[in-house]
Order: sequence, then structure tokens, then C-alpha cells
Amino acid sequence: MAQFAPCVGIDVSKARLDVAIFPDGTGFAVDNTPAGWAELGRRCADLAVATIGLEASGGYEQGVARALQEQGFTVRLLNALRVRRFAEALGKLAKNDSIDADVIARFVATVPGRPFERPGPARDTLRAVLTARQQRSDQLVLVGNQAQGAPEPLLARLAKRQIASLRADIRLLEARMAEIVQANPDLARRYRLLCSVPGVGPVLAFTLLAELPELGAIDRHKIAALVGVVPYDFDSGTMKGKRAIWGGRAAVRRVLSMAALVASRHNPDLKALRERLAAAGKPPKVALVAVMRKLITILNAMLRDGREWKSAQAPSPAA
Repeated sequence: MAQFAPCVGIDVSKARLDVAIFPDGTGFAVDNTPAGWAELGRRCADLAVATIGLEASGGYEQGVARALQEQGFTVRLLNALRVRRFAEALGKLAKNDSIDADVIARFVATVPGRPFERPGPARDTLRAVLTARQQRSDQLVLVGNQAQGAPEPLLARLAKRQIASLRADIRLLEARMAEIVQANPDLARRYRLLCSVPGVGPVLAFTLLAELPELGAIDRHKIAALVGVVPYDFDSGTMKGKRAIWGGRAAVRRVLSMAALVASRHNPDLKALRERLAAAGKPPKVALVAVMRKLITILNAMLRDGREWKSAQAPSPAA
């Protein structure tokens, strides 16, 4: 009988890593600390493990993923929703740490995927600062909404003070991201190319550099799917349902949607696309997704070719 190298699934929490081995059906747990990562690596090496899978877990997975890669293992970071759907297909409706680890191991052994790519120190730092900025931006919206309906003057004053503090933090974090990018020649080059496009500002550029390192390295269809701006069919028999986008990296898509709104007004190519879709009777949301998809494919091609943006609407030079 053919022998298969075992695959490992890890359910990640702040303090602990629950580990399952497939097809052995065995498992164990280690601390989510450097000592625990070292023990995990030793035990996986003894088992001649082929691939290790774990879900993104609020950043708690980053340390162990990097440690395992440094030890020479193939590591995959998995989409939690896909793993859950896989568990339901297996009939595993119960959910706890050991069951989740076993499902992840089975998923890795069954479903092909790309290995986790280490972002590098500069991109890793950029992503951490970007996350802090996004957290404060979300807080700013929340506090602003609370301040509008504050029935007590004291609450309004406190909200005003908090808003000023959050805005100062955001400016400081944006300045820090600019420093990180300018100190890294590759990030600085990519940032310059991205910002040459009308409608692409620093926040989108920082987000793409931190959260979408594949930009410029894969084809336009894959990059659009990775962001989550590909409309998928919803048909069955004679029923023709509405197309809808699904999956992708929500953090990128959220910022891209805001940039697409601006670009559809100020970028001549994207403005022409939006107007053409509106004239064809397409709903505004459909037009916006189309602009997002066009924008990300333009950026992908620019980074692939190492060239700045040039409008297709610009007149050709006289012969």
C-alpha cells in the first residue's frame, strides 16, 4: 500500500497550540511560545511531516508560522471559512480545539494550496503599524457616532478629546509607515509606482504593500480573486441568479473600495468605465466592483512591468 507523509493541523489560541496528525489520528498540545514552537518542530521532524496548516488567528499564528518555516517545514495559512465549510462537508458539526486541529490536518492533506510566504521584517513591521492605524480609524468612527448623539455635555467633551487623540495617533502611525517604506528600496519603488495612479493614496498603497505581497507576481484573474472582486455565478438549471463577489482579503477590499470611489471621479480611465456601466443601466454597486477590479488589475500590471501609470485616455502623440 502507498505510504503518505503525514500532514499536521494546528488550532491556534493565544496561549496554546492544539496539534493533530493526519492520517495517524494522534495529537498533542504545546505552549504558543518559542519553547513550544521548538518542541513542535522537533516532534514534526520525527514524524517526517509533509505540510503544516493553521488558520489566521488575530496574529497569534504569526510567531509559530515563522518558526516552523525557519525549521524548513512547508506551512499553509488557511481561510477559516473554507476550513469550516470543509468540516461541514465531512459531517463534523461539533467544534472544539482538538476537533478543529484534526479538520485542519485533513483539509491540508486533501485540498491543494500555496505555502505561506514570509513577508520579511520590513513588510512585517509595516503590517503591524497598518493594523494599529486601522484599529484607531475604526475607533474614530465609533467615537464620532457616539459624540453626535451624546445627551450630556461632559460626554461630548470627552468624545472630542478622544477624537483629537485618535487623529493624532493616526497621523503618527502614517508617518511611521512612510518611514518604513522609504527605508526599504523595494517597498519604496513599489510605493512610488502605486501612487502614480490617480485615486491611489498613501493608505491604499501601504495596505497593498503590507497585505497583498502577491501584487505584480500573479496574473490578473488570480489577483482579482485574491482580493475578492470576482463575481461568481449563481445558476442552477434554468435559474439564473445574480452574480456576487465572495471571499478574498477583506482588509484590502475595504480600502480598495474607498480608493475606487475616488478614482471613478478623478482617474480618466476608471471614470470612463463607471460612466459606461452607468449608461448601460448597471447598479452603482456593480459599477463600483467593476472599478475595483479594473484598478487592482492595473496596479498588478504596473508592478509586474515596473512602470508608472499612463492613461489610456491620453491622446496619442502626433505622427
